Amino acid sequence: MLLELADVEVAYGAVTALRGIRLTVDAGEIVTLLGANGAGKTTTLRTISGLLRPRAGQVLLDGEPLSKIPAHQLVRRGVAHSPEGRRIFPAMSVRENLLMGAFHDRKHVARDLEHVFGLFPRLQERVSQAGGTLSGGEQQMLAIGRALMSRPRLLLLDEPSMGLAPLVVRTIFDVIAQINAEGVAVLLVEQNAAQALKIANRGYVLETGQVVLDGPSGDLLADDRVRQAYLGEDVAVPEHDLPHQLAK
Repeated sequence: MLLELADVEVAYGAVTALRGIRLTVDAGEIVTLLGANGAGKTTTLRTISGLLRPRAGQVLLDGEPLSKIPAHQLVRRGVAHSPEGRRIFPAMSVRENLLMGAFHDRKHVARDLEHVFGLFPRLQERVSQAGGTLSGGEQQMLAIGRALMSRPRLLLLDEPSMGLAPLVVRTIFDVIAQINAEGVAVLLVEQNAAQALKIANRGYVLETGQVVLDGPSGDLLADDRVRQAYLGEDVAVPEHDLPHQLAK
């Protein structure tokens, strides 16, 4: 098992954001986290990448607890995080942004740049352009490319399709599938539940900081509760059959 969250609890001051989260990601998998805004999805990714520390429970990578390992050292262990909102450096060029992702190992920079440009030819066309002048889709490509420059085993993606045109969304998801086919495990937070479940092996549904459903993606796509709450389908499901979070 590559990643495990064991009864993880995270709080912002007096407010508990995650309550006993249990999830796993195996090597080579795509796993998706679904849920409404405020459900705890971004907090989960930030906890895995070391930006937040659990109040209780453990985050384990290859069976080893990560609680005392700084975030920058997690990158060396193969965890890369492409955050919500992209967080690129707007005044830096595309090339400079990508090089920031390779801060811990410059031995293979030329090869890694070639790999990223192969995935995102648009970035190569704009290699000297300031990141802040790129379109939203290009900035998302840059954020993912920067994460890939660290040669991750586990890639955390937070809302990669948010605010993008359908054609760009298709490109982003095609690249995610290609990255995974190259052996990188992906933990994907995505509001586009249908697209996320089509690409993922398994999924977890979060509500108010708790996992309320989980299973293979095909099962979740066919689950009336998920279809009603997250896929926008008008499915007649008695409210008493729903978890109380999904019945809201």
